[in-house]
Amino acid sequence: MAFNRPDQFKKLEAPFDLCVIGGGATGAGVALDATLRGYRVLLLEKGDFAAQTSSKSTKLVHGGVRYLEQAVKKLDWQQLKMVYKALHERKVLLQNAPFLAHPLALLTPCYTWFDRIYYRIGMWVYDQIAGKTNLEPSSGLSPSRMRSLCPNLEMHHVRGGVMYFDGQFDDARYALAILQAAEAAGACVLNYAELNSFVQSPTTEKIEEVCWTDVKSGQTYQIPVKAVINATGPFTDYVRALANPNLMPRMKVSRGAHIVLSADFWPGATALLIPKTDDGRVIFVIPWREYVLVGTTDDPDDLSESPEISPDETDYLLDYFNRYSKKKALKSDVSATFVGQRPLLQAALASDLATDTKSLVRDHEVEVDGRSKLVSIMGGKWTTYRVMAADTLDELEREVLHQSASSCQTQDHVLMGGLEREKPRFITETGSLPADIQSHLWSTYGSQAFELLAGDLTRLHPELPYVVGELEYVQKNEMATCWDDVLIRRWGIGLRNERLAEEIRANKKEAFAS
Repeated sequence: MAFNRPDQFKKLEAPFDLCVIGGGATGAGVALDATLRGYRVLLLEKGDFAAQTSSKSTKLVHGGVRYLEQAVKKLDWQQLKMVYKALHERKVLLQNAPFLAHPLALLTPCYTWFDRIYYRIGMWVYDQIAGKTNLEPSSGLSPSRMRSLCPNLEMHHVRGGVMYFDGQFDDARYALAILQAAEAAGACVLNYAELNSFVQSPTTEKIEEVCWTDVKSGQTYQIPVKAVINATGPFTDYVRALANPNLMPRMKVSRGAHIVLSADFWPGATALLIPKTDDGRVIFVIPWREYVLVGTTDDPDDLSESPEISPDETDYLLDYFNRYSKKKALKSDVSATFVGQRPLLQAALASDLATDTKSLVRDHEVEVDGRSKLVSIMGGKWTTYRVMAADTLDELEREVLHQSASSCQTQDHVLMGGLEREKPRFITETGSLPADIQSHLWSTYGSQAFELLAGDLTRLHPELPYVVGELEYVQKNEMATCWDDVLIRRWGIGLRNERLAEEIRANKKEAFAS
């Protein structure tokens, strides 16, 4: 079956072992892991896939340099374990979908000789923790080498720098690739399917059925399941309360704001790590598909379906960018903004909900509610999505299904589009296409891009590489139902240049009914 909503609804006639609530990175990872373990899986997402936190990250696949520094300074074993897990998962994530993820060089400027020694040692430790999975070794750089890599870096008082490597990826499309792999393995995967309630046993109170609504048609469904996994990120407490109103809240929301500028403000392929800010946060300046991404913030926030950047956040990010860039940016130069809300796990319960978000560990925890048997995966970060999924399934099997944990099979499971060996053939067959269209098709669809070559390859917009045939493809094969699904998540142009995204929407508004 193709990856579209009508075909997924046909799958609802079969019985399900497991219902996964949430179609972001974590829910997608759980659905794939569970399906490969042999479970019949239904995944429900109330909006579009990866519409919230999972598409609004800083686009980094990383262990967390700042978390390593905190672990050393505070002798925090939990932080160190999290960095270790993330660094070892980093390479797995890059290998399983190489068209969507790649190594990224990051430069940290140093203004004293002490800083050069301090950061050089820190990045060396980062490399050692990664071990055999390290992407590239870190190195010290002279000021002249820094100028060649980052031509617009303000070099006043710079004594040198340290370069290290993490990964960069297309977060929304990576989540989609995981979901497509889960569906291809047998899962039923639905977006715009909103959870309403649970039907629980009158004697044990264990969840027996899931009640939900197809947002597009308004039709309601009641599906029997053996178990439910709550993978809703910042919205975790809402689902927990549906299953058991007596559960205390566990989540705290942090907002991460980003601004986007054109690439001429930061030419080259090397990113910048600003290691010190007045509020203790690090900021990244990252080349990102013909643009440059500046972020992120880390402040407590109220849960929201559509968080927007504040003028103060824009000023804050512009201020730090302009401190380090020779070419200064104004508010009018910002081509797009976006805010992601991070699901941070409270180690304690409600009495400690005032904890500063920057001090919270970005690790995860699996909770099994003793009454409803709802399994909730809480906290975590994008890079460790696969470990989070494996831990969740292991706990489900032990505590709910009462069986020995089966084997996780996702480590070497290539995701949809990830057949990198097909790239030379694709380049040969598309040699007559403009280079930007050829590059876009492969970096977006990977080995699935061959399916687009028989369609209309006319540009949708003179400044952009998107082609007319993609509109039909994303509806039939990627479950896109409206322009936001396409512009913000399937292509991401809405997060990079809001003006160009709106021009596409206006010129081709007939492509979607909504």
